[in-house]
Amino acid sequence: MQSLFSRIRVALIFGGVSSEQEISCATAGGIFNAIDRDRFEVVGIGIAKDGRWVRVPDEELAGFKIDGGHLPALDGEYPEAVLLRGAQGVEVGVRNGGQLRDLVDVDVAFALLHGPFGEDGTIQGFFEMLGLRYVGAGVAASAMVMDKDLTKKALATAGIPVVPWLTVGASLWAAQPQDVVDRVVGEFAFPVFVKPARSGSSIGMSRVRTPDELSKAMALALAHDPKVIIEQGLVGAREIELGVIGGRGGGRPRVSVPGEVVVAGNDGFYDYAAKYLGRDYVSLDVPADVPEELAGILRQRAGQVFEVMQVEGLARVDFFVKDGIPLVNELNTMPGFTSKSLFPLVWEAAGVSYSELISELIHLALERPLGVR
Repeated sequence: MQSLFSRIRVALIFGGVSSEQEISCATAGGIFNAIDRDRFEVVGIGIAKDGRWVRVPDEELAGFKIDGGHLPALDGEYPEAVLLRGAQGVEVGVRNGGQLRDLVDVDVAFALLHGPFGEDGTIQGFFEMLGLRYVGAGVAASAMVMDKDLTKKALATAGIPVVPWLTVGASLWAAQPQDVVDRVVGEFAFPVFVKPARSGSSIGMSRVRTPDELSKAMALALAHDPKVIIEQGLVGAREIELGVIGGRGGGRPRVSVPGEVVVAGNDGFYDYAAKYLGRDYVSLDVPADVPEELAGILRQRAGQVFEVMQVEGLARVDFFVKDGIPLVNELNTMPGFTSKSLFPLVWEAAGVSYSELISELIHLALERPLGVR
């Protein structure tokens, strides 16, 4: 057991200005309560909706959880937090007027930020400039994977089958909406899915059954992102997801057992409420009941996707499987990470507990060199 004074200090950064702030807060509470206190000391740093960085006390962070369908949020009064590069390394402190107090060194950042300005390479660039090691993908991989259009282009170029898609920008839709509708009708079979290209947790996403529904779906998606993708819906396909974490010492990535998202009926999909608040029409089957040969193909393909996109740390790779053929839907470099989310569940089924998974990701971050790599 490590002594109290040799624990690794982790800056747990959560909240954010995106529409996914609340689930980020719930994730932070889950990780805070599960982290190995013999090895790690946590400094809680929240980012409020207005962009302020605040220092969240341990006792309040411990209480952030999903409770009866209610998600926690950073709506209290907290002291302002400052993260800076000091003479001996990176420090975090509290600003009191024109003074900094309670300065402590931090060894590694664990950013639990979903969506824009957290999962898209922006905060990763900040960490790089500070010289602070951090959990998860680097700047380029984070930015690429956040953009579903760029991800599909990269994977298709590498010869990895993906779900067919069409990218539509706000200016094109404003100028030529009927041309877009005509193209969708000509190239796709309904239903299709319309979603923001650079958002997560299925926010702004719609299942479109007829051409008449495209306008409303586009308006919803464009409210979240000026870049939208329209994807072919695959009726009867199975949604299979796998967790990937980096290999120790530069080794090959490690892949979990597959898990399956099962949606009852033909009209529902795995939306935000189903992912985080629980809905009767959705269940998570872990491990997924798939033939061993298909499970092997999915695990190999998930590791390949991780490497092609040059991801570090962790990712969840999502597939649609129809007639035994897997198509990559997307991947996520900061997947849902509550104890009930699919990413921790598939690793638990593979023999890695929630607490052990947190520890492993922090140690992977500490292994990485600073600077260009």
